[in-house]
Amino acid sequence: MASAESSALQRDDAPDASIQNWHAIDAGAALAAMRSRAEGLTEDEASRRLATFGFNRLPAKAERGALLRFALQFHNLLIYVLLAAGVLAGAIGHVTDAMVIVAVVLINAVIGFVQEGKAEKALEAIHKMIEPHASVLRDGRRVTIAADHVAPGDVMVLEAGDRVPADLRILRARNLRIDEAILTGESVPAEKNDIAVAADASLGDRQCMAFSGTLVTEGEGTGVVIATGGATELGRISAMIGAVEKLATPLVRQMDQFARQVTFVVLAVSVLVFAYAVFVQAYRLDEAFMIVIGLAVSAIPEGLPAVMTITLAVGLQRMARRNAIIRRLPAVETLGSVSVICSDKTGTLTRNEMTVRTVVAARGRIEVDGVGYEPKGGFRLDGTGVIDPAADAVLEQLTLAALLCNNAGLRQVGADWVVDGDPMEGALVALAVKAGHDRAAAVAAFSRIDDLPFDPRHRFMATLHLCDGQPVVYVKGAPESVLAMCGDVATLDGVRPLDRDWFDRQSDALAASGQRVLAIARRRLPGDVRDLAPADVAQGLTLLGLVGLNDPPRPEAIDAVAECRAAGIRVKMITGDHAATARAIALQLGLADDPITVTGRDLDVAEDDLFRRYAREAVVFARASPEHKLRLIEALQEDGSVIAMTGDGVNDAPALKRADVGIAMGANGTEAAKEASEMVLADDNFASIAAAVREGRTVNDNLTKVIGWTLPTNGGESLTIILAIAFGLTLPVTAIQILWINMVTAVALGLTLAFEPTEPNAMRRPARPAKQPLLSALLLWRIVFVSVLMVAGTFGIYAWATTRELPVETARTMAVNALVVMEIFYLFSIRYIRGPSLTWRGVVGTPAVLIGVAIVVIAQLAFTYAPPLQKVFDTRAVSLADGLVIVAVGVVLLVLVEIEKRWSTPDGA
Repeated sequence: MASAESSALQRDDAPDASIQNWHAIDAGAALAAMRSRAEGLTEDEASRRLATFGFNRLPAKAERGALLRFALQFHNLLIYVLLAAGVLAGAIGHVTDAMVIVAVVLINAVIGFVQEGKAEKALEAIHKMIEPHASVLRDGRRVTIAADHVAPGDVMVLEAGDRVPADLRILRARNLRIDEAILTGESVPAEKNDIAVAADASLGDRQCMAFSGTLVTEGEGTGVVIATGGATELGRISAMIGAVEKLATPLVRQMDQFARQVTFVVLAVSVLVFAYAVFVQAYRLDEAFMIVIGLAVSAIPEGLPAVMTITLAVGLQRMARRNAIIRRLPAVETLGSVSVICSDKTGTLTRNEMTVRTVVAARGRIEVDGVGYEPKGGFRLDGTGVIDPAADAVLEQLTLAALLCNNAGLRQVGADWVVDGDPMEGALVALAVKAGHDRAAAVAAFSRIDDLPFDPRHRFMATLHLCDGQPVVYVKGAPESVLAMCGDVATLDGVRPLDRDWFDRQSDALAASGQRVLAIARRRLPGDVRDLAPADVAQGLTLLGLVGLNDPPRPEAIDAVAECRAAGIRVKMITGDHAATARAIALQLGLADDPITVTGRDLDVAEDDLFRRYAREAVVFARASPEHKLRLIEALQEDGSVIAMTGDGVNDAPALKRADVGIAMGANGTEAAKEASEMVLADDNFASIAAAVREGRTVNDNLTKVIGWTLPTNGGESLTIILAIAFGLTLPVTAIQILWINMVTAVALGLTLAFEPTEPNAMRRPARPAKQPLLSALLLWRIVFVSVLMVAGTFGIYAWATTRELPVETARTMAVNALVVMEIFYLFSIRYIRGPSLTWRGVVGTPAVLIGVAIVVIAQLAFTYAPPLQKVFDTRAVSLADGLVIVAVGVVLLVLVEIEKRWSTPDGA
C-alpha cells in the first residue's frame, strides 16, 4: 500500500498499510491484513476502498499537446516542397501567389489536425469498449467486473487466459502457471503456489504472488488483491503504459512512399520544364518559375495520404458500430481481402444460450422443459410422463453433480437470468435448480477441497468434495473421454456394469439432433484423500448419465453465412463438439449442402498432403484442438488465401496471431485471445464478422476511389501546363489559379469519398487479392484516360473562348471552371468503380458528396464573380450561356467515362 494514503486508512476495515513484503507472510495472514475474507469483500466495502485508493488504472500517458500535433502536420516532404515554392515566389515579388500557397498549406494542416484528432479520439473510445474484465468474489458470489473496478482486498479468481489486473497474494493455486515475461524477462511461465517465501526473494522467485499485467497460461487459483493501479509492481516500473495506435497501415505507408516518389519525379520534370521554358520558349525567369510552381502544385498529391488515413478511420468507426472492434488498424484493409473465415461454433454461429434439453440415464431418455437460463421447467420420461427429480435417485445425483462440478453462477437481472462464467456450466446450474437443488445449501454440504480444471487435451473437469467427511469426486466432460473412465453405471436398483455401446449410440443420437453432449460421473475415494490427482479419475468412475444441451444457430448468422458464400468467401466451422452435432448445426446454418466433416483424430493421423486436402475441402472440423487450428491456418494460407479466424481461449492465441485477421470474442474470450487478435467481436456474433468483411471491402473500394479520383485530376492539371509550355501556347490556367483548384477541390471533393457507403455488389464478387498492387492496370489506364479528357476539355474551352476574342482573363476563368466542373462530374462517376450500371443512381449522391459539391459550387461562384477574388486570381465574370457550355463539358466527360467503364468492366467485376 502507498504510505501516502496511510492517513486515510485508520478505519477498522482498512487494509494494513505497514506490510511491504506480502510474499513473506502466509496466505491467511495476508487475507487478514487486507481486512478481507475468503468469500471476498461486500459491495459496500469495495466501493469505500475504490473511493480511498482510486480506480485500478496506471497513470495516463502524457498526450501530445495540440500545438505539437498541429506543428507535425507540416512535417511532410510534400509540404516542404510547397513551402519552399511559396518562399521563392515571395522572394521574386509574387506576394499574392506566395500567400495563396501558404493558404493551401494552412488549410491542409487545419483539416489534417482536426481529422487526426477525431480519429485518435474515436480509436481511444473504441479501445475502451474492450477494456479487460476480472472475476472477483463479492458477498460470497463470483461476479465479473471491469478490471479498473478491482479494489484492494478483493478476492480474485484466476483462470487460464486471464490477464492479471492487480498485484495479488495467492490464496489457492491449482496447476497455476503465469507468464511474467513483462516484468522478469523470463520466457518460461512461472509455477505458482500459496507458500510464503523469504522476504528478500527476487521478483521472479515470489511464487506466491501474481502481478498486474502478467498472463495466466495454465490452471486456476484465487488471490487477494494487495495493490492496484500505480501501487503495483507494474505501476512502479512503468513497464506497460498504453498508447493510442498510430493511424498508419501498410497501404497508407505504401501510398506515402508513392507520393514521395511522385514528388521527386515532379521536381525532376519541373526542372526540365523550367529549362525548356527559359531556353527554348524564351520565357522570363520569374514567369517560368511561377509556371513550374503551378506544375509542382498541380502534380503533387499532397492531400492523398491524409485522405486515405481518414478513409481507414471512417471504416474503423463503421465497424465498431457493427460490434467489430479493430485493435490494429491494418486489419481494416486486410478484412476486405478475406477469402476464408474459420469460425468457432458456440456463441459465434450459435446463440450461446445453452439450455439442457435432454438427460439420458440408465432408465431411458428424459426431456427437460424450460427456456434459456431461467431455472424453471419440468422433466418428462421418454417425452411422456412427468417425473419428480427428487424421487429419482439417479436424476437427483446427476443434477447434484452438474451443480457441484461447476464454476459458474446464475443471477437474475430484472426479468432476465444471466451467467457469471461459462454458458454451458450456467445451463447445468439451471438444470440443477429445476431439479430442486439449492446452490448455497449444496455447496455448504459438499465443500469443494480440490479440483482438476478442464483441459482441452483430456476434455473433462473434476472436483473433489467432502460430504460428512467422505471424499467424493464428480466429473463432467466429453462422452468419449468420460465413458472411457467409467466401469459401471448408476441405476434405480443400484450400480450395474456399463453398457458402453448403448450410451455411445445415445450420445450419437443426441449429437445428430444438434445437441452438445456431456457425460457426468462420480467416484467415492478413500477417506484420507484430500488432494485430487489425474490417476484418481482415470478409471473406476460410476456413470450418472448424459446431458444434451441445445444451442440453436443465430438467425442472423444464417443470413451472414449466405452472404459470405455469395461473396466467394468459404466459411469453415472449427469446434470441439461431437462431429454429428457440428454437422447438424452446419446444415442448419447452410455452410454447405453436404458439409464434409473431419474430426481431430482424422487430422492427427493425416500426412501433410492429406492434411492440406482436408483443410481445403472440409467444411466442419469437429473435436478439434487449438493446435489443430494453427495447422489448419498454415495449410490454408499456403495457396495464398487470406484467413480470418475466431478464438476465445489462451491456447487459441498462436493461431490468432498466425491468421491474417485474428478475431477474439469480446464477451466470452480470454484476455490472452484478445491481445493476440486484430479484431474483437463485442457481441461474439458471426454476423458481425460478415459485417466487418463488408466494411473492409467498402474501405478498399473507397481507397481505390480516392486514388482513382485524385491522380487523374492532378494529372489533368499538370498535363495542361506541360503541353502549353511544350507547344509555346499561352497557359490556359495560371499557377495561382491551379493553387485555387487544389485548395478547393482536394478538400471539398476528395474527402467526400472517405464516407462512401458500401456498393450494392460488394458482397457478390470475389475478394480483392491480398497482393494486388496499389495501382492496377485498369486503374492506371483510367488515370491516363481521364487525365487526357480533362486536358482536352480545358484546352477546348480555352480555345473556344479565345476564338470568340474573349479576353484572356475570361478564357482562363472559363478554363478553371471547366476543370472544376469536370472534377465534380468525374466524382459522381468514380463513386461506382465496379461498372456503369449504378452510376446514374450515384448522381443523387450521399450527404457528404452533396455538401462537398455545394461548397465547391459556392466557392467557384465567388472565384468567378466576387471582386476581391477576381483581383487576387485575375478572374472575370462568365455569362450564363458560357456557364452552361462549361457544365456540358462536364456531362460529356461523365458520358465518355461511363462508356469506357462499360467497355473495360462489362460484367461489373
